[in-house]
Amino acid sequence: MGQLLFLVLIIRSGLSILVDHPRLYWNNGCKPGTDWIRFTPLKQPKDKSRTAKEDARYISPVLGLPGYRHTIGIARSWHFITVPFFMLNGVVFIFLLFYTRQWVRIVPTSWKIIPDAWNVFVHYATLHLPVEPNGYYQFNALQQLSYFGAVFILAPLAMFTGMAMSPAIENRFHWYPKLFGNRQSARSVHFLIMIAYVIFIMIHVAMIAATGLARNMNHITLGTDDTGSLSGLYIGIAIIFITGGMGFLAHWLSWRKPRLLQQLNAAINENLWRVTLNRFKPKAYYNKKDISPYFWANGKMPASETWQQLAANDFKDYKLKIGGLVDNPVSLSLQELKDLGMKQTITMHHCIQGWSGIAEWGGLPIGKIIELVKPHATVTTVAFYSFGEGLYGGVYYDTSTLDNCLKPQSILAWEMNYETLPPEHGAPLRLRIENQLGYKMVKWISSIEFLETHESIGKGFGGKNEDDEYFDLLANT
Repeated sequence: MGQLLFLVLIIRSGLSILVDHPRLYWNNGCKPGTDWIRFTPLKQPKDKSRTAKEDARYISPVLGLPGYRHTIGIARSWHFITVPFFMLNGVVFIFLLFYTRQWVRIVPTSWKIIPDAWNVFVHYATLHLPVEPNGYYQFNALQQLSYFGAVFILAPLAMFTGMAMSPAIENRFHWYPKLFGNRQSARSVHFLIMIAYVIFIMIHVAMIAATGLARNMNHITLGTDDTGSLSGLYIGIAIIFITGGMGFLAHWLSWRKPRLLQQLNAAINENLWRVTLNRFKPKAYYNKKDISPYFWANGKMPASETWQQLAANDFKDYKLKIGGLVDNPVSLSLQELKDLGMKQTITMHHCIQGWSGIAEWGGLPIGKIIELVKPHATVTTVAFYSFGEGLYGGVYYDTSTLDNCLKPQSILAWEMNYETLPPEHGAPLRLRIENQLGYKMVKWISSIEFLETHESIGKGFGGKNEDDEYFDLLANT
């Protein structure tokens, strides 16, 4: 029952995540038109660029968890809250499988199982049930192969492809996503694994019903071969109702207690990520030939009159204000920032919605700013404020830990693909911290503030998306 419930939660939350960028690719550039499948009727208009946020789709809460649109923060909370329990349940199952020697029922020991499984499939496909031993004692070849695949192939692949989508892993161990082709191939395979699980569940349930429902339910729930009792059937019905009830509870929690889900996800995963993924230092890898021909724009262009006036004058009057808990607060023009030095790097951008893109970024290493302003010893956090607004209004901002700001390839970029940073991508300055997801990389930066903790600004959750859309504070996955 537990594994079924966890799988349903993972699939439903995964669907909500998918439709936030309802396109799948085999390439890292994610150019519109190169998707191999899309779940939206919309095509990128030729007269203007639709942002990735605008491209997100609605999904019914009957299918998705929590469903609707722009709920990826809550969906990710459900996904990452559930995954550890799914994995733990799987580990216990596999341990008991080998401890009790039940593994001999589902682990093939001969290649002969492949033609035997095909013969059984032909019987099923032609609506002729094969002659087979009692499944309580022995599975037929197709059952054995299916159960082996579900336990020992699909589950590990789901975990490994999920890891390949982590910016912290991809930007440190560039070889790892290549095991699946590339980062976007891993996302596509992750989706196909979900489809395989859905098909497996549907066929499995149908065959249980078609080949003796009451007896099969006794096999599954009671571990007996009783042909006359309905106890197993009643237990199965109860499990279905409990699973359905948990679905309603999950929906209620999503809309009534989303902050609780965000905090629960942080309690389960954030400390783990902090001592594992967040320690990885991005490593240079990509070359000019790897730069994507298309890079999705995202975020609401600033409506600020101040920004528009600065943009009209090519940001010649722009001043970056840097303050907070520092010994030397400063206000620097673009030219003064450029005089401090420049670093160029080609990296892969990972959006929380699922798309990616490779681009060159040129700008000032944040470490140079830290050396200049001399933050106090109590500082752990750096806040970056934008001229732009969040999805639901209010000044967009986000925070990064001081140690992430000091990691390799962490820069304030004024250049993209060897040209001046375009307005839609964050001019005059945008943040690049390559072990994080894209929403942490603030565009249209107006000021920087050094803080003791992220809890002292906004609603105390570390950023505009964290405050309003329940995103993760630490965005390594």
